[in-house]
Amino acid sequence: MKTENSKLTLIKIIFTFIYILLFPALLLFLSGNWFWVEGWIFSVWFIVLCFTTIIYLYRKNPALLAERYKKPGTGNQKVWDKYVVLGIVIGFIAWIVIMPLDAKRYEWTTYFPVLVKILGGIGLILSAFFFYRSYIENNFLSPLVRVQTERKQQVVSTGVYGFVRHPMYLGGVLLFIGTPMLLGSTYGLIIGLVLIFILVVRIIGEEKMLINELEGYADYKNKVKYRLIPFVW
Repeated sequence: MKTENSKLTLIKIIFTFIYILLFPALLLFLSGNWFWVEGWIFSVWFIVLCFTTIIYLYRKNPALLAERYKKPGTGNQKVWDKYVVLGIVIGFIAWIVIMPLDAKRYEWTTYFPVLVKILGGIGLILSAFFFYRSYIENNFLSPLVRVQTERKQQVVSTGVYGFVRHPMYLGGVLLFIGTPMLLGSTYGLIIGLVLIFILVVRIIGEEKMLINELEGYADYKNKVKYRLIPFVW
């Protein structure tokens, strides 16, 4: 039975790899230029980040990988969070579609300074750092807003979690701002800001749940003052 489960998990991961490849392929296809340098930089970044994270979890932390595969609506996920997840998915797809149309195919954004594109690339490097460290340091990093009582969830307060309370969301903020800056898309930046707003709403709701349902979180909140951005919020 254990072998069958391992094979099933491996099959799921292979399908996940194929699913991940669809996003950069769509980005490049919609751009109308398969030699779009900025598009390739983002695509390689995205693929490497996703693939290496999944492979790492498969080898080092299969319990967390299984948690990451939980479907919306399962595992006592908060009802309101189902709609938040749906909003993030729809927003992400719109973001991927609009950026290449804006920056390359139709050039709705006519000019983007090179310096801004470089800063966008730096933002993606920092984003990858916070994503990686979050996965490595937090064994309870669920994609759903829920308390994992079956896994005896505990507060994580070390590493990047001693920097801000939601470092993975910080990685998301850097992703949603850095990518359209790199690609040169004003409309992508606008959609990115909308996605960040959704993340902020999710953080507020998630923290209310954690304070009420996860032992030690209130003390952690007093210790690490900032939710997302140091000295800001």
